[in-house]
Amino acid sequence: MDKPKIGIFAIQGDFEKHYEVFDGLGAEVFYVKLPEEFEGIDGLVLPGGESPTMSRLINTYGLREAFEGLKKRDIPVFGTCAGAILLAKNVIDAPENFSLGMMDITIARNAYGRQRESFESEIEINWNGKQKKITGVFIRAPKIVELSDGVEVIGKLENGDPVLVRQGNLLASTFHPELTDDFTVPEIFMEIVEAFKEKG
Repeated sequence: MDKPKIGIFAIQGDFEKHYEVFDGLGAEVFYVKLPEEFEGIDGLVLPGGESPTMSRLINTYGLREAFEGLKKRDIPVFGTCAGAILLAKNVIDAPENFSLGMMDITIARNAYGRQRESFESEIEINWNGKQKKITGVFIRAPKIVELSDGVEVIGKLENGDPVLVRQGNLLASTFHPELTDDFTVPEIFMEIVEAFKEKG
């Protein structure tokens, strides 16, 4: 099978680190900034960064239609931290047209505190009937405060907070899996992408 073509949304944020991770996992990786660059990809990664800046640039450069195209084609999308905020249907205390509204979750920005309250915590992952524990890096992390029945919790903190969720081909992480040497979460996204490719 051809290598999966993974686009890294590169208008702002920690996109270079995501490029390295998915390149290391054997994907064909591209930076995506323009509407035409959304064509031909098998999956898209929305990195962490500044969600207000990313939202503004999406609106400024008219990229909402490109994201609508991904949604119609059911292309897998993986959002980390700010990327998860952009995927959410509802963002608490955010202006209109802030997020892309692709995933049936409600999210609160900076819910665990500002930069100085960044922390690491153990996360319990449940995926395909297997359980494991990984370390999650939380930097000005958002919190998923509500999710619909169609959203599956794959990773949670000890207190039960959902921190990695999936809805169909959408995956959202409130922590930064690219900042550790454990590739469990990117590998989960690769599995979603490969299953999508197989269905053709």
